[in-house]
Amino acid sequence: MSTHNKGKVAIIGAGIAGLSTAYYLLKDGWEVQILEKGDGQDNCSYGNAGMIVPSHFTPLAAPGIVAQGLKWMLNSKSPFYVRPSLNFSLIDWGLKFLKHANEKHVNRNAAAIRDLNLASSRSYDELAQQEGFDFELRQNGIMMLYKSSHVAHEEIELAEKAQNLGLDVEVFDQAGIQALEPNLRMDTIGGILYKCDGILYPPKLMKILTDYLLAHGVKFNYQTAVSGFKFSGKKVSEIITSKGAFHADEIVVTGGASLPALASKLQLKLPLMPGKGYSFMHNTTGNNQMVHAALLLEARVAVTPMNNQIRFSGTMELGPANDKIYSNRVKGIVESIPKYFPDLQVDYPKDIWFGYRPCSPDGLPYLGRTSRYSNVSIAGAGGMMGLSLGPAYGKAITALLSNKATETDITGFNPDRFQ
Repeated sequence: MSTHNKGKVAIIGAGIAGLSTAYYLLKDGWEVQILEKGDGQDNCSYGNAGMIVPSHFTPLAAPGIVAQGLKWMLNSKSPFYVRPSLNFSLIDWGLKFLKHANEKHVNRNAAAIRDLNLASSRSYDELAQQEGFDFELRQNGIMMLYKSSHVAHEEIELAEKAQNLGLDVEVFDQAGIQALEPNLRMDTIGGILYKCDGILYPPKLMKILTDYLLAHGVKFNYQTAVSGFKFSGKKVSEIITSKGAFHADEIVVTGGASLPALASKLQLKLPLMPGKGYSFMHNTTGNNQMVHAALLLEARVAVTPMNNQIRFSGTMELGPANDKIYSNRVKGIVESIPKYFPDLQVDYPKDIWFGYRPCSPDGLPYLGRTSRYSNVSIAGAGGMMGLSLGPAYGKAITALLSNKATETDITGFNPDRFQ
């Protein structure tokens, strides 16, 4: 670890983006403190599907999602639901989303998303080799499972694109995909194994990172909500919070679904909608141990073996944030499970977690310095790739703050693109 002090950095947000950024900045010789409006225990980085996904090289704003989304929008059990609302930011987001939902946008950005995810995946491998960093990393691939021929057709086409992008992907028939899961009967017509993907156990990762940072002098300020900023020329000179003012040479904003609110206090436009997702844990019996994580494609449900249990997660519910659990959305997840795994008897869960994925309208993260200020950087809006991209965010921000080249090309993720 570098001993010379390069300056003070304040990171806003203690999710995976914030903790990863703190980790790499600390290694690079910066003095780091974290400001977090909650207690650090409830953000999206804890309850997510725990997936590392170079396979997700297609931005959320992809062709076909609009037509599919319109069908789904009318069904409250569907995987993708826009809660009707006369909310200006939702309408504005929707218009920008429509503008980007085309083949050209997908093709233009696929390589950059792939590279960022692959760089992040390698960083997870490096982290997992460190003493005390056992967060159940399993780099054995994720299965994409389908039951209908039209989804099979679409996914096999996508798998070919993935192979052309150099990703390690194999297409299986029904017997082939079943052979990958000897303990669990599957009802599918086939599937695809993205060998480039992996999984981990998010609560363990978050705890290990937090403990490491605390042990190495990073100061955590919990229950510290940012209410504004003071400016001096092109610099942010002060962060105003519920616990007083904070000063730093560099400020990194990683606030997850809170990004738009923080951005507006900086007079920046970062269009973002919170995409509510739900998850719950299921105890498996000895015989039903899963070997690989899976995505149930028609249902858009993620199935991840972790902590000797299975976590089911899914739905993308766009609209202004609220604290309600919509039982129909959870029922949609529960009812889809036996359609793919007939032997998994899953009841409606007692403990349901929900969180908000920060979704930009073009499906790309906001990553980089903003030109409006000389000392503000943004890292967030990974949508469904937030956990996957954590370390890559951290490394990219660390490179930028030290005026070094980033490991991968992040120009397409410029946070000023909607100004």
